[in-house]
Amino acid sequence: MVQPGGGPTVRRVMIGAQLRRLRNANAISREQAAEAIRASEWKIHRLENGQVSFKERDIVDLLRLYGISDPGEVAGFVILAREANQPGWWHQYNDLLPQWFKTYVDLESAAVLIRSYEAQFVPGLLQTEEYMRAVIHGAHLEESSEGVERRIALRLARQVLLTRKRAPRLWAVVDEGALRRPVGGPDVLRVQLERLIEAAELPNVTLQVLPFAAGAHPAMIGAFSVLRFGDQELPDVVYLEHLTSAIYLNKEDDVDQYLHVMETICVRAAAPGRTVDLLSRILKENEGS
Repeated sequence: MVQPGGGPTVRRVMIGAQLRRLRNANAISREQAAEAIRASEWKIHRLENGQVSFKERDIVDLLRLYGISDPGEVAGFVILAREANQPGWWHQYNDLLPQWFKTYVDLESAAVLIRSYEAQFVPGLLQTEEYMRAVIHGAHLEESSEGVERRIALRLARQVLLTRKRAPRLWAVVDEGALRRPVGGPDVLRVQLERLIEAAELPNVTLQVLPFAAGAHPAMIGAFSVLRFGDQELPDVVYLEHLTSAIYLNKEDDVDQYLHVMETICVRAAAPGRTVDLLSRILKENEGS
């Protein structure tokens, strides 16, 4: 039975995956399922991949077709479908978030493991407020002061997941260049480095520095994240962000390739036990400049 958890995107994916499993277990085609809810095969595809919201009538009709008659089980699906149609916690920032990033915020909040590589910036979940402000000012040149502050509030709200109950594990590899770039100036960078030293001591955070000495490496093409979830119905997801869009990959071959790249740069990066010493050295050099 589907279990609650995560935001609307995650709930839709979970419901869709279980509906697909039930359909396949009963050897029912998408065409037959579509006929049962007076829709197209394409709609069944989108429902099963969590790409659209659910109508309660469709849920009930599909479950009947798939042989699910227990009232409690049907009610559980319906309740979760209602929750999946509700806006996420980020709804108050709806005007700031493009649809492609709302999906990421939902997936991030449901992940049990977040692995990321950052080449240009400190990972967003570990940024200080002043560092955020400098990054946002640099990226959104026409943003009003109110808009900047709301973007900061959103990012700070996202950071809560690292200290919540049942917090996910964050394993981040950060390029040395990102740690030396004076985003916001020397004082902002100093406080940011101090924050990273503190974060490296958290039990659910593994932080590695990929030094310049590592030379060329397979992640030079750009930053990416791999999200893993506790529910077996949810596959790992690779997230690639662009200027005006994002790509989500969940096919096994694609995910495996990115995981291989992640493992490679983890090996080439300094060991986690050296992170605090490296950050302290960069901090000292920054103070002396």
